[in-house]
Amino acid sequence: MEERFLQQLKKGVLELLVLQTICRGPTYGYELISQLGSRSGGVFTLREGTLYPILYRLEDDGLIEAVWRQESGRAAPRKIYSATEKGREENERRLGLWAGFRTAVDQFCGEDAGHE
Repeated sequence: MEERFLQQLKKGVLELLVLQTICRGPTYGYELISQLGSRSGGVFTLREGTLYPILYRLEDDGLIEAVWRQESGRAAPRKIYSATEKGREENERRLGLWAGFRTAVDQFCGEDAGHE
């Protein structure tokens, strides 16, 4: 039951975290997976099958753009994702929504904690 609850919580914030990470600087899929895992202390360990649909949605919405880049010493090109201006603006808007949501949940839970 705990695992299912955690999965639902993660689903709600993954797109926010992916966009936030890309807004910090251009990156590619594997690096995104690595950053999300390490920066979250392992809470957000993703598989490619979870990440790529999020990237496609963000790209379809015009929040990120992708270009193939050939890097020296590497045989295959990498698809590099970067935020658009619209994506940076949307990221700021979503961070504001998240802050309000987090505050409301914290207040609600803190209020209930006092009634035990």
